[in-house]
Amino acid sequence: MKKLLETLLHTRLYLRALAKWVALAVLVGLCCGGVGSLFHLGVEWATEYRLSHPVLIWCLPLAGLVIVGFYKLTKTEGQGTDDIIDAVHMGKSLSILLIPAIFTGTILTHLCGGSAGREGAALQMGGDIGYHVGELFHMDDRDMRTATLCGMSAFFSALFGTPLTATVFSMMVVSVGVLYHAAFIPCFTAALVAYGISIWAGVSPTRFTVAAPGLEPWTLLRVVALGALCAVAAVLFCNAIRHTAGFFRRRIENPFLRAACGGFLIVGLTLLAGTSDYNGVGMDVIRRAVEEGSAVPAAFALKLIFTAVTLGTGYKGGEVVPSFFVGATFGCVAGPLLGLPAGFSAAVGLVAVFCACVNCPVASMFLSVELFGSEGLLYFALACGISYMLSGYNGLYSSQTILYSKLKAQYINVHTNAYHAGEQPDDHSDLRTKSAKE
Repeated sequence: MKKLLETLLHTRLYLRALAKWVALAVLVGLCCGGVGSLFHLGVEWATEYRLSHPVLIWCLPLAGLVIVGFYKLTKTEGQGTDDIIDAVHMGKSLSILLIPAIFTGTILTHLCGGSAGREGAALQMGGDIGYHVGELFHMDDRDMRTATLCGMSAFFSALFGTPLTATVFSMMVVSVGVLYHAAFIPCFTAALVAYGISIWAGVSPTRFTVAAPGLEPWTLLRVVALGALCAVAAVLFCNAIRHTAGFFRRRIENPFLRAACGGFLIVGLTLLAGTSDYNGVGMDVIRRAVEEGSAVPAAFALKLIFTAVTLGTGYKGGEVVPSFFVGATFGCVAGPLLGLPAGFSAAVGLVAVFCACVNCPVASMFLSVELFGSEGLLYFALACGISYMLSGYNGLYSSQTILYSKLKAQYINVHTNAYHAGEQPDDHSDLRTKSAKE
């Protein structure tokens, strides 16, 4: 009888935990699904309006002033995706005002032709929503971190229509090498609810049509070579984003002047390029590369420059969709040189560059399935593994922790952009701060 009572008590604890997390996940999913759908539609409207009114590019410097001013008004200047990661790492508190700040800043950036993505806003708004819903549930410090991950998963899922990728990505991106298994049910539930809300609101999930070649040894070797090249492209992209931001902060200390200069630079670059392909998100260019096998040879380099200047001077958005652009266009050009079909190479490039930029190979494999189907999964997995290993300890997020070495079964516990293979991890305890300043 005593054992039966103990079993019932233990069972009740599991059921209470399940009920708690499902309730929180549903609420987070509803909130993130609603706000995420509104945000997605807002970015789409801004993009369409800008394309039909090209003169808006001249308003980008003014938009930069408004963005900086709004961030100062809401006292959220300097906050970004790294702060969301820190909220999970160290229980750092988040301001609710970050939500309207990043929402408004990203819409203005896209409306006036800045080159940025959407997922930076997704992770920031989603994490912030999850954090404050966790406060409503009076959760303790550890549970608050899971609540933050729930919001990240839900908002990412609402924007891209990839609930499984969103779940695994948010669980892995914080600490590479450790998967927060306890967060799976809450994150996946929130992602599914948000995905359902976005579909109901008319947001079409991101999907591409691509044919994968049959599995054979020579094609595998070619994909290995493409994965290695994508690692190089990802390292260039990550370092361009980071060092451009550091350069502008050192050279132009006033954030208003920095944003205005960045805006004029983007205007000048757009006029020199003679096209608006590198402004905004660039999903049309990505789709052409994947589905039509068509890309300008210099497209990946131009997008890299446009994005580095935009984000480095204070405009808002994200780096992941630009990494999709860089990967797809780079793969589309490099793949045929290796004897691979252009469209398939673009798809592999998209996933491999994303993988190297965020250091999340498993999430990247799920991304390939949700975006392109499962037909070429083995090729995508191989490219992800190669690009992850050869990209070193670079990444888009300096607060991200890489717990295990990429070269051997060794615990290193270092931050991205603050470590290189062969160095002693213990010597780099203070490099995260130095890296951020650079």
